[in-house]
Amino acid sequence: MIVKKVSDVEPQPMANAEGTTIRWVFSRPENVPNFAMRYFHMKKGSAIKEHFHDWEHEIYMVKGKLIVTAGNEKAEVSEGYAIYIPPNIPHSFLAIEDSEFLCMIPIKGAP
Repeated sequence: MIVKKVSDVEPQPMANAEGTTIRWVFSRPENVPNFAMRYFHMKKGSAIKEHFHDWEHEIYMVKGKLIVTAGNEKAEVSEGYAIYIPPNIPHSFLAIEDSEFLCMIPIKGAP
């Protein structure tokens, strides 16, 4: 079992996403076999530009409000919402408020 306080994990700036940090809560260094867990913080007005991967995303909104775009769909989400983004779908995020969310991806997507 691995137990850690998320706030003790060092936040790292996101490449090409000014105002956004990522904490790799569980990933390759912990030898987790299937999924990486990441904790994002986005400052109001910051954006993660459109991109895509060959893996899915499973996201849980902890706080704040985002506009999430996936393919031709767009949704405004806030605390308590969950989002699933299928593999190979272009997606982006825009922070309407300071926002925090968990994002799980298959370990193959982790550095």
